[in-house]
Amino acid sequence: ARSVRIEHATPVGENAVIGKEMLAALGLYVVILSSGQLLFKKAALSTGTISGLSDIRMLFQNYWLWLALILYGIATVLWVAILQRVPLSTAVLFNALCFVLVPLAAAAFFGEGLGWRHAGGIALIVTGLVVVAR
Repeated sequence: ARSVRIEHATPVGENAVIGKEMLAALGLYVVILSSGQLLFKKAALSTGTISGLSDIRMLFQNYWLWLALILYGIATVLWVAILQRVPLSTAVLFNALCFVLVPLAAAAFFGEGLGWRHAGGIALIVTGLVVVAR
């Protein structure tokens, strides 16, 4: 029964409350965007180096790319629905969670390294979101 209280200047009042449904929608949006990034990486790994127009044609035959684009299309529709209910200045802050999820997933799925700079940056992002959400 917990909602996140976010301060912003909008017609809905000085202190808007994002309910569970909108938090879930924002979470789903972040997961879809992050998944799309992973699929773009998969497309990059499964396609030769792009150095000309003929290579772009090869890229468009990559089903990982199409799956990523479909996810981004779904995310766009969800984003518009979210923005009908949540101020942009509040909703856009949740995009920062992609900067947490994608590096962690890239390390898990692609073996990409995460050093102390990544960990520190992720900690700062999470801290910033907590500050804004209070």
